Amino acid sequence: MAATFSAHTVIGQREDLIDVIYDISPQDTPIMSSVGKGSARAVFHEWQTDSLAANTTANAAVEGAEFSDAAVSPTTRLGNYTQIVTKTIRVSGTLESVDKAGRKSEKAYQMAKASAELKRDIETIITANQGRDAGTATTARKMGSLLSWIKTNSSVNGTSVTGVDPTTIGVSTRTDGSTRTFTEALLKDVIQQVFVSGGTPTLAVMRPALKQKVSGFTGNAAYRVNTDNSVGNVTVVAGADLYQSDFGVLQLVPDRFMRSSDREALILDPEFAELSYLRPFATQDLAKTSDSDRSALVAELTLTVRNEAAHGIIADLDATL
Repeated sequence: MAATFSAHTVIGQREDLIDVIYDISPQDTPIMSSVGKGSARAVFHEWQTDSLAANTTANAAVEGAEFSDAAVSPTTRLGNYTQIVTKTIRVSGTLESVDKAGRKSEKAYQMAKASAELKRDIETIITANQGRDAGTATTARKMGSLLSWIKTNSSVNGTSVTGVDPTTIGVSTRTDGSTRTFTEALLKDVIQQVFVSGGTPTLAVMRPALKQKVSGFTGNAAYRVNTDNSVGNVTVVAGADLYQSDFGVLQLVPDRFMRSSDREALILDPEFAELSYLRPFATQDLAKTSDSDRSALVAELTLTVRNEAAHGIIADLDATL
């Protein structure tokens, strides 16, 4: 019996490569996408905050009395340094010319990846425990992150912040305390603090494991069941996307790029935060010194916390407890 001529021995089979590249790397940047976008005109970007005098029941004047001057306080001047973020790609002339699966231009594909990676880096930076740094000729400037700015409204497992010092706000990193269970009481406490300060938070951002803890809070209802009678399907809803507090509704958002220690939940009013760009995202073609093309994606920006009392932080949490 003659041997069967099969695919095991035949020469000339075409490759079967799908013309798609599958990448599920997370690209959502919830804080970066929620806060405002503005411009800066110097490497040290500054703004001012102010507050009203404390209300009092002692405001009563005698009939015909002379007017007395009220105490007048100046504004508070704050600032943050811009930080340069970059990504550089290098593609050989041959690679750009050959026929490729899933993309026509390797350079364009790599630049698109670099753009997504830079946005992830920025989200990681603004949620890191990083204080501002002016840098030197040999060390990079750094912006102060949210953890270095939010002071007034906080719940910490350690020494509480007493007053906000404009000389250290945005400069000093926060000191981590021992961890504790994330409870609904802690969440409600900080939301109330923000409200009393005058803020109207709409966003609660935390690591995925802490988001699951919030979904288990009794305030979100013990039983959440969605029934579609038209098809007889019953869905048990184990998660919560909104939290109805006594002072408004907060969107509950998981952020993969916050500190991996699952230590804090940020209570934010996006109207009082902004990413201010000295140089918006731009592509720079670098000098050609070989049979390859080098391009850099560059941006220079800082975090502007328009008024830190509009936000809050629940710190020193442990998602496993």
